Amino acid sequence: MKQIFILSILCCLFIFKANAQEEINDKAIIHQEQRMVYLQWDQNKFDPKAGFLSLNPYYWLIWGFFYPNYHKTDLRPLSATGPQTQRLALVGTQNSIDNKYKLQSDTVRNTALSQIASQSGLLSDTDPLWLLYYNQQFKPLLNYSAASLLGALPTEVSAKLVTEGTYNWYTNELSMLQQRLNGARATDMDRGSRIMAYYRMLKDYERLAGVWNIRISAAQKDIQMASQQHRIKTAAVNPGPWSPQTDVQIANKVLQHAKY
Repeated sequence: MKQIFILSILCCLFIFKANAQEEINDKAIIHQEQRMVYLQWDQNKFDPKAGFLSLNPYYWLIWGFFYPNYHKTDLRPLSATGPQTQRLALVGTQNSIDNKYKLQSDTVRNTALSQIASQSGLLSDTDPLWLLYYNQQFKPLLNYSAASLLGALPTEVSAKLVTEGTYNWYTNELSMLQQRLNGARATDMDRGSRIMAYYRMLKDYERLAGVWNIRISAAQKDIQMASQQHRIKTAAVNPGPWSPQTDVQIANKVLQHAKY
């Protein structure tokens, strides 16, 4: 009997709770929620309405006395002039300005990097003109050695250049010119100034190499003349028979091969 009584009470409470969860459909609240967000701002959806001859008391309690101008002003945050719309427009404007500043700063940055790349001595070896032309022209100067300078010459000529001091003079000049070239490559300077320095040093190197070739030719000529003199002194040369006609023949031969 006690259990039946408890079950009856629980059933009554359940039924009462179920009835208490009745859905309320108040159009005034729904329209107000829609107005407060974004959906609508319709003059016909302001509830309660004034009614016949504006005699509805609820209208006067809600709108007439306390908020008479509420429905005349669009207060939606996302309206055309709402605070949220203004904030979004301001954010968009600021983003546009930020993008312009960023573009300008990127332009300044790229220009600075370009100038640094063209002036920095650390990046001089990446210059296209150096890679395509000057690197090849200066390779003998940067990589010279005794083997590259004397290796292709006859032994007598090499010995004469060394004993007379010509080889030491040439290597000293090459060393100074090499130091100048390395300084121009490592120093921070304008690209045009660096290329002009390369040009002047290449001219100096060509003149120096020309003098070295002249010294080599002179050494070879001296050795050849010394050898001929030695052969004449030791009677190793047979001049052959001589006659006055021989001189005439030699003179005619010289005139035939002379260049005017």
